Amino acid sequence: MKEEEEAVTLKEEVEPFRMKEEEEAVTLKEEVEPFRMKEEEEVEPFRMKAEEEQPFGVKEEETEDPINTRERPDSEEPEQETSARQHHCSQCGKSFTRLLHVKRHERTHTGEKPFHCSDCGKSFTRLYSLKRHERTHTGEKPFHCSQCGKSFTRLWHLNMHERRHTGEKPHDCSDCGKSFIQSWHLKMHKRMHTGEKPFLCSHCGKSFAQLGSQKEHERIHSGEKPFQCTHCGKNFTWIGNLKTHERTHTGEKPFHCSLCGKSFTQLWTLKTHQWKGFCYVKGPEKA
Repeated sequence: MKEEEEAVTLKEEVEPFRMKEEEEAVTLKEEVEPFRMKEEEEVEPFRMKAEEEQPFGVKEEETEDPINTRERPDSEEPEQETSARQHHCSQCGKSFTRLLHVKRHERTHTGEKPFHCSDCGKSFTRLYSLKRHERTHTGEKPFHCSQCGKSFTRLWHLNMHERRHTGEKPHDCSDCGKSFIQSWHLKMHKRMHTGEKPFLCSHCGKSFAQLGSQKEHERIHSGEKPFQCTHCGKNFTWIGNLKTHERTHTGEKPFHCSLCGKSFTQLWTLKTHQWKGFCYVKGPEKA
């Protein structure tokens, strides 16, 4: 009996401390909870704001880049970069870091061209392409060479032109070391080493190293003569033939003999004049 009374007494003494601890715990929880709720309330607006700032459409504005060698396409609304490519094309699955980039890419699948020229009605997938096209109507050439003052409609045309003044040829052939101003010149040159002729005539199967050569060759089959003389209306298959023909109207003789000063309308007649012994000032050396 005495032990039971002592146990009851001990329980009565301990119970108030346990109740007090629980009350303090409840009080502490009540004090901490408002801070947790306040933190969530402070964070939530930023989360909502970030979602609201995510663009649903594509807004494009043209910005020319004076530093890069190519025209910058279009500068769109600033959007926070993310390391993970979280936006995926619904057509091919290609991933992008920005929503506006995937929207623009998807136009290659849909064929959508939302930007229309007000002068001729031609449509474009990008705003900067429309702006560049409109210069063909207005004649605007906003890019000027600092050396000679010549103007260009495109920035990269200016950059290529300026290399003619500086002599810069940054593209080197790894086979022979020859240098070129533009990368596509190097690409065409390399086909001389590899023998690659990727462009085939759809009529006879003849292959060519350059697309332009293929197109010119196919006119032989089609009979197309797209180049017309503005003086007499005669049509020609190649632009070179038209230029030569027009000299018969203008009297221009741009090829001059360095030995006797005689002028010619065509280069091959000058070569014949010099090599075949027709120049009377100094003929070819006899063997």
